[in-house]
Amino acid sequence: MTGPVRLSFGRTRSVCPECLTTIPAERFAVGDTVYLDKTCPTHGRVVTPVWRGLRSYEMWSRSPRATALPVSAAADIAEGCPRDCGLCADHRQQSCCVLIEVTSRCDLVCPVCFASAGRHGVDTPIGDIGLALDKLRDGSGQVHIQLSGGEPTVRDDLPEIVALVRAKGFDFVQLNTNGLRIGREPDYLAALVDAGLDCVFLQFDGVSDAVYKQLRGRNLLAEKRLAIASARAAGVGVVLVPTLVPGVNTGEIGAIVDFAKAEMPTVRAVHFQPVSYFGRNLRAPRDQDRITLPEVIEALIDHADGAIRLEDFRPGSAENPFCSFSGRFAVDRAGRFRSDPEPQSSCCGSPEVEAAVGEGGCCGTTARRSPEVVRAQRYVAGQWATTPEQQAPVAGLEAFDAFLEQQSHRLSLSGMAFQDAWTLDLDRLRQCHIHVAQSDGRVVPFCAYNLTDIGGRSLYREPST
Repeated sequence: MTGPVRLSFGRTRSVCPECLTTIPAERFAVGDTVYLDKTCPTHGRVVTPVWRGLRSYEMWSRSPRATALPVSAAADIAEGCPRDCGLCADHRQQSCCVLIEVTSRCDLVCPVCFASAGRHGVDTPIGDIGLALDKLRDGSGQVHIQLSGGEPTVRDDLPEIVALVRAKGFDFVQLNTNGLRIGREPDYLAALVDAGLDCVFLQFDGVSDAVYKQLRGRNLLAEKRLAIASARAAGVGVVLVPTLVPGVNTGEIGAIVDFAKAEMPTVRAVHFQPVSYFGRNLRAPRDQDRITLPEVIEALIDHADGAIRLEDFRPGSAENPFCSFSGRFAVDRAGRFRSDPEPQSSCCGSPEVEAAVGEGGCCGTTARRSPEVVRAQRYVAGQWATTPEQQAPVAGLEAFDAFLEQQSHRLSLSGMAFQDAWTLDLDRLRQCHIHVAQSDGRVVPFCAYNLTDIGGRSLYREPST
């Protein structure tokens, strides 16, 4: 008898989960599942599922591999990926969204946390944040800024930090938050919006307290609702961000979407993140402990009862295709979806604008920007932020009212799979466009920054204190 057919999808490099040594790896499929297969000379073989859905894998494989050299390289190539981040000259995409970690403190101690944040920690001095922004603007150009942590809202001076980001010339600022403070202090959120905040990136894992109890350590659903109410009052858009953990909240994917529809237009999008095993959530995962991007898509399709197809989703335009998916949908009065994809366009929205900026830069930067990165930034700014008055052509009140009506019935559904030591594929990592700013001006790809071995050792992130 012959065994199952094994289809090879090429070789790459990865790391050993035990020691983070860089080792060869192979992608292969058996049945409908794509695996990453690697062997460490010291710690042995590891085989991990990375994609469950061969049809979508083949579709995503045909997506163009958009690459671009960093605007500037701040690190020399010495040990090779993933140890020379900064970015090095071997990286294959520019920065699109850059995280500024303004604190390592948090008002929760979640069992699942990238940063292993807790109630004790330190705040980054606002002067240091200003210097980091200056270096970031010089080295990476016009990027989206996400204020992160820890929990940024533990800082009383966060409105000043938002205003500082704006003063340094960055035109999109989003807040990564658990929502607790903005829910109980609406005036605090209003101050953030007045300072220039564009979007709230809200941790939102489900529609039942049982989910929050398991993933965040306490009942939080009522507090999430208060955060959305505060955002509605302040006029700022919200992206719901569920961390999906099999056996905990994957059964609530459809309910989360229904919740988002009921909270439109304040809720602009749902951005699903399959669980990754690093930070505080550190253990050797079993195959059944993982949910992959195509499984999320299938859950969305099943819940929509025929209104959504696989073809309505696409890979990201700048990152490696296997890192993400996105789809934009119009929602009718009965709550049914209709695909409403963003028109493909050139830099800054039109060929005329691209011709005008020419070699001098794009969207106000002084260095030539990757069109794919600019397109990704436009998509986020256009869909995630509630600022239609800045986006609509003023061609009379009737046209403006029609634009507002269209915007209020549009919802984005997307997902991103962050890599851990078991799933890390260096071909993917080299195309990463979500980066974390360092105090010395370097930026580190998000998955490299958060990467930890089975014992918790990190290549880049310093332990919370």
